[in-house]
Amino acid sequence: MLHDLNAYAVAKLLLAALLGGLVGIERELSHKPAGIRTNMLICLGSALFTLISYEMAGNFGGDHTRIAAQIITGIGFIGAGVVIRDQGAIIGITSAATLFVVASIGMAVGAGLYVTGIFTALLLLSSLVGIGHIEERVGLHVRLLNFRITAPPDNGDAVGRVHQIVETAGIRTRRWHTYKTDEGMLIEFEAGVTVAQERELLTRLAALKVHSEVRPVAPITPL
Repeated sequence: MLHDLNAYAVAKLLLAALLGGLVGIERELSHKPAGIRTNMLICLGSALFTLISYEMAGNFGGDHTRIAAQIITGIGFIGAGVVIRDQGAIIGITSAATLFVVASIGMAVGAGLYVTGIFTALLLLSSLVGIGHIEERVGLHVRLLNFRITAPPDNGDAVGRVHQIVETAGIRTRRWHTYKTDEGMLIEFEAGVTVAQERELLTRLAALKVHSEVRPVAPITPL
């Protein structure tokens, strides 16, 4: 009954699940939309589809790449699901690209290219962790922050001047709100900025003699 399941196939599937899980751990720790389970299942499924493709071609004839070729289309569909567009801000492209590479790792393992699959997984992890760390150190990493600016009642057209400063800095904002409070005018918005952009924006806002608060926006819960 289990003649189709052998140690060779089990080793491939376990290796694919392991490599996908390792990439998923990094994604989970970075609070990205596709975490451990998503990456593990995609890598495992890609390996299994590649195995099936080879087995069917060997047993029944035909092109052994036909089924495996459809994996790319399927991964494109899943990748589109993790890309989010919210009022001009696009989030999740790196996660979608990661899923694309994870699928290729699973296909490599399913095709018996173990060293290639392991090397690609290590290269992918090095890119996600290493380049991400460099971006943090250099200040190139974009963070989604919530800005709260309180202007006293006698500050004139504070809303217009804050809006002009943000536009001059070339920063795209979302969820812009203004409220009247007992302390004056409260301006609140979210923006994806680098460390350098955040410092420049706060410096310009300080010249308006307003009180500014910055808080990170809560990350998306990983799937």
